[in-house]
Amino acid sequence: MRSTLFDLEKTICQRRTADPAQSYVAKLTARGRGKIAQKVGEEAVETVIAAMTSDKDGAIGESADLLFHLLILLGDMGIPLDAVLDELDRREGVSGIAEKASRPPD
Repeated sequence: MRSTLFDLEKTICQRRTADPAQSYVAKLTARGRGKIAQKVGEEAVETVIAAMTSDKDGAIGESADLLFHLLILLGDMGIPLDAVLDELDRREGVSGIAEKASRPPD
């Protein structure tokens, strides 16, 4: 597996406490988790729009934005990327229908 996401996670961690005037990550972090989550939602919607319009280049760019903002959110919550990857590993080979059925009801 390429280390790009892990490198990005490390950079985000370093920049979270930087000067908000010098770092987008620090500026977004200073605005709070709600704003970070909002940005994740915006990037997700933009990714969907690109997909629905068959804009491959747009989908690539928006997916990169989505992953970037998701890593900021995970960092703000103290959740390492490894925890998400461990969860994906746990689900490997399990039917999506079976995995969803195993979750507690909302």
